[in-house]
Amino acid sequence: MSFAAATVLPHLPAADTVTEGYVNPHLLVEPNELIGAVSAMTPSQAEGTATAIVVIDVRKKDAYDAGHIPGARHLDPNAVVAANSPISGSLKTIPELERLLSRLGISADHRVVLYDNRGGFHAARMFWLLEYLGHQNVALLNGGYDAWRVIDGPTTKIRFHHARARFQAAPSPRRFASADYVLRHRSEPSEKLIDVRPTKMYADGHIPWAINIPWAQNLGEGNRFLSAEKLRKNFEAQGITTDDSVTLHCQVGLASAHSYVALRLLGYPRVRVYHRSWAEWGSDPSLPKVSS
Repeated sequence: MSFAAATVLPHLPAADTVTEGYVNPHLLVEPNELIGAVSAMTPSQAEGTATAIVVIDVRKKDAYDAGHIPGARHLDPNAVVAANSPISGSLKTIPELERLLSRLGISADHRVVLYDNRGGFHAARMFWLLEYLGHQNVALLNGGYDAWRVIDGPTTKIRFHHARARFQAAPSPRRFASADYVLRHRSEPSEKLIDVRPTKMYADGHIPWAINIPWAQNLGEGNRFLSAEKLRKNFEAQGITTDDSVTLHCQVGLASAHSYVALRLLGYPRVRVYHRSWAEWGSDPSLPKVSS
């Protein structure tokens, strides 16, 4: 049986009581909103011109096998990571990523909803990666699988088959930063570099001009994103405004993507991820750094 985890529904609406104040509320989906879409899913690829929804479970396989949202397709958190790179967390090549996403059945007309069980820690990397590769319609499930269980969302252990698709990347340079980009823009007042690692890791070693705003500050109760007001205050308290061009980094490109989502929710227009992050920068003796 072929199950495409899709339904002919337009963008899932945002819940005003939860996402009020976000400039881009459509980047988050609430569990009670997704339930309606899951209930409407059928065992065959939906036809028509409306946007189809593809749900991606970005947890370890044993967690997925123990129970997942009906119709969700599994993607291991590290499936996008290059196997033999000397830099931990480095991404696979774009052709490799195209093949991977094609096997998942994702194409340009799909709305992709991602979830994990770590407050979006793993799902956020896929969110950023899809936007970097040019996909225009992607969201996170707010609170992830745990929030789904809280509202007694249906679960299954059945892994349905789905049709392949053709994912064609159109990389967006404005979403991506390299070490060279970070170095070249170090003295520009409107360019802000945020290190989202925990404060202890930042203190042990960091890029000299990086501002430390730990990614965990994006989350509140139930590992859900904070309100727009609280999120905005966290960044503005460190001098990060919508007038800035913001580059985010962490250790291996995971946590930085989480803060990327937070800034995208707030409508920051110029946000990019330095995904090779401290794993690359900290190991390169030619790059400037501060260490304790």
